Amino acid sequence: MSESEKSPAPASVRVTGNDTTEAGLRNALLKAGALQNAILTSANFSIIATDEKGIIQLFNVGAERMLGFRADEVVNRTSPSDMHDPEEVRARALALSVELDTLITPGFEALAFKASRGIEDIYELTYICKDGSSFPAIVSITALRDDYGDLIGYLLIGTDNSVRKRVELQLNDAVAAAEKANRAKTDFISSMSHELRTPLNAILGFAQLVETGTPAPTPTQQRSIDQILKAGWYLLELINEILDLALIESGKLTLSNESVSLTEVLLECRAMVEPQAQQRGIGMVFARLGVPRFVKADHTRLKQVLINLLFNAIKYNQPGGHVTVECTLNLPRSIRISVRDTGPGLTPVQVAQLFQPFNRLGQESGSEEGTGIGLVVTQRLVKLMGGEIGVQSTPGVGSVFWVDMHLTDAPKLAQPDADAHDAPRPDAHAGTPVHTLLYIEDNPANLELVEQIVARRADMRLLGAADASLGIEFARVYQPEVILMDINLPGISGIEALKILRADPTTAHIPIVALSANAVPRDIQKGLAAGFFNYITKPIKVNQLMAALDAALEFSKTAQGPSVQKEPA
Repeated sequence: MSESEKSPAPASVRVTGNDTTEAGLRNALLKAGALQNAILTSANFSIIATDEKGIIQLFNVGAERMLGFRADEVVNRTSPSDMHDPEEVRARALALSVELDTLITPGFEALAFKASRGIEDIYELTYICKDGSSFPAIVSITALRDDYGDLIGYLLIGTDNSVRKRVELQLNDAVAAAEKANRAKTDFISSMSHELRTPLNAILGFAQLVETGTPAPTPTQQRSIDQILKAGWYLLELINEILDLALIESGKLTLSNESVSLTEVLLECRAMVEPQAQQRGIGMVFARLGVPRFVKADHTRLKQVLINLLFNAIKYNQPGGHVTVECTLNLPRSIRISVRDTGPGLTPVQVAQLFQPFNRLGQESGSEEGTGIGLVVTQRLVKLMGGEIGVQSTPGVGSVFWVDMHLTDAPKLAQPDADAHDAPRPDAHAGTPVHTLLYIEDNPANLELVEQIVARRADMRLLGAADASLGIEFARVYQPEVILMDINLPGISGIEALKILRADPTTAHIPIVALSANAVPRDIQKGLAAGFFNYITKPIKVNQLMAALDAALEFSKTAQGPSVQKEPA
């Protein structure tokens, strides 16, 4: 074979290789062009390019669809800032001026200022369409530079944000509606509590008066009084538990998480439950802590939790049984408080139903009273305090209810007030003159009840006023040493009357004790924050009311006020 015959083959290979490279390049260019065209003609994004002065140079199909302008109407004629809500552009200019500490004028500078400094910028403003309609948009703006780094324009890519805004608005409306419903629920609970407590106040108050009256009731009468008091206090317990449960569910129950002495709480609980245990012949064993332990909890609510568990252990125990309280450390920083009883125990099915509202596990027809709410409230209080609650039970042996709480450090003790510590305890009844009390109350039964309670104190006399206006005048004229104030009064409320009395120099010094059926915690906090000296809830406990009056009278001795009191006509 000659050399001439062999030469075409290499040439043919070289030609084929060049054809392949050129074809690949053409295909790549075509593909890139198609991709670029697809981007520029996308109907889902508005793509706007401007020159360095902010005048539109490119206006894609998506921008035409969203804004209603044709490209030839805006290219080389207008700026993207002219298509934004002018008020929002001015607000953005002002906000950026403050943020960047430099003056930024409204207009395209307010849109492009960050991008021109190389700062990534995605903003949310309202686009104004050709027909005057508008829609919220999210816009990303980027500075465009040439090969030498010189600014040649800006690229703005925008998306319609209407759907997300609509969803956000619906969500906000739903949240607002839920909050409104919660407020309405809380207000209803407060109102219901007040309406139920008002008649209970008369029932329990007069029953206490009859029980402690002179002459003493006969045995038959005493049994009737005992039944009235038992039913009344049980009804009050039911109201309180429903109120607690509703407040927890609505998120309105406030707790004070603090360092609480476990020893102190257990001693307080023991003092409250041992009398009932003794009456039923139930033995009580309280474990002693080797060293002081403090848990992170709300003192009042932790005591409520433990007392409920202890009362249940006593109530559902067997005759001659016993209740044992144990405390064991859990790693790393928690302690378990266990209440063990020797009652009939619970089956696995009953344990599974234990924390359901109003479920008394078949005890509805038994002799023991109960609401079926106490354990539900107990469980939710424990969770709100960051703890855990559980139960282990064996039928025929008994049950162990346990609560795990987080341990914490002991609280720092405040320095004692030397003057207060050394001051002698005053005697409110040692040779003092008769004290004048003013009770502002529109309910005749409540007024009569307090009159009879006060009548048992030789050192007190009571003035009554059926509304706040009359009560304010009585306070100014007779200068009582203590004022008892109902909250829900006709015309001027008790809160408003308090403000009026506090603003008057002649009555500002008089301690005012709220005596109200508004027993929701937020109502009590609101009353104390308004300036009431104390807040007593109805139904009245006679001893509690007397203690509050003594404290107010003692305070009244030191308060500044007129030295001469007028006698009521």
